[in-house]
Amino acid sequence: MMMSRYGANKVMVISGPRLFSSCAVSPNHILKSRVPAIRGLREFSKMTFEKKKTEDNGNQSEKGSSGGKGDQGNKGEQLIVSYWGVKPMKITKDDGTEWKWSCFRPWETYKADLTIDLKKHHVPSTLPDKLAYWTVKSLRWPTDLFFQRRYGCRAMMLETVAAVPGMVGGMLVHCKSLRRFEQSGGWIKALLEEAENERMHLMTFMEVAKPNWYERALVIAVQGVFFNAYFLGYIISPKFAHRMVGYLEEEAIHSYTEFLKELDNGNIENVPAPAIAIDYWRLPADATLRDVVMVVRADEAHHRDVNHYASDIHYQGRELKEAPAPIGYH
Repeated sequence: MMMSRYGANKVMVISGPRLFSSCAVSPNHILKSRVPAIRGLREFSKMTFEKKKTEDNGNQSEKGSSGGKGDQGNKGEQLIVSYWGVKPMKITKDDGTEWKWSCFRPWETYKADLTIDLKKHHVPSTLPDKLAYWTVKSLRWPTDLFFQRRYGCRAMMLETVAAVPGMVGGMLVHCKSLRRFEQSGGWIKALLEEAENERMHLMTFMEVAKPNWYERALVIAVQGVFFNAYFLGYIISPKFAHRMVGYLEEEAIHSYTEFLKELDNGNIENVPAPAIAIDYWRLPADATLRDVVMVVRADEAHHRDVNHYASDIHYQGRELKEAPAPIGYH
């Protein structure tokens, strides 16, 4: 006997996953047991959260390989049990110890290239280049006035802005690739890598400098303005957008160089490096804040090169997809 469409839909809704089990279930049995089935589905689909038990004698913050402060995202770690069966991976280091960080994985870590030339500079010659250069220079004055020599807070503020261009550029290149049904030459991944790397700089300096409420408010305001301005700028002229980021990175190199001078002169305490930095850049266990600033400055120099290179590609009348992207260029 053929069931009506309404009846079939009703059976599907009530039976859920049981309809596809290996045991045959009759429609009469399903209709009779519809109330328990619905209750069972509701209970099955609920997410239950349990505090993960630890044996750290009451210590609520996890420690990294150096015994420093733990990742903010890992505090109060919870074991999530779900109907969907998505389970967290158990990851270990090379020495067999448990990997502590959920915001990045061991295969994403690296040793920074400190031999990179920090003095490279693109001399602005065209009108768009000069506009990009002086736009960046004009932004430096209010930054110097607000932060003065508080380089920890300055670095934190800088990274909230520096992490935006890579994400915006990667997103727009991604959408372009979808619209045109074409490859990106790896530039989507390269630009998103840059954004993630800048974000990790922020996560590191959050362990060193604690922002005040008005600094947090400033970050929200600046990010909102800069994101939309850069988004429009990239749509209008990608070569201008990448050139401006190249100059921003040059300013970042200068700022971190001044940061190092303050550390060397003893004006800023050279505290132990945060645990997250030691694991991310594969620093020695006794690394200090100075070591962190060194590797961050090297990262900024690499970002400078990538963005000036991307702008040069556009200036030559080519598209990014025509030049292999510098993926993993650290």
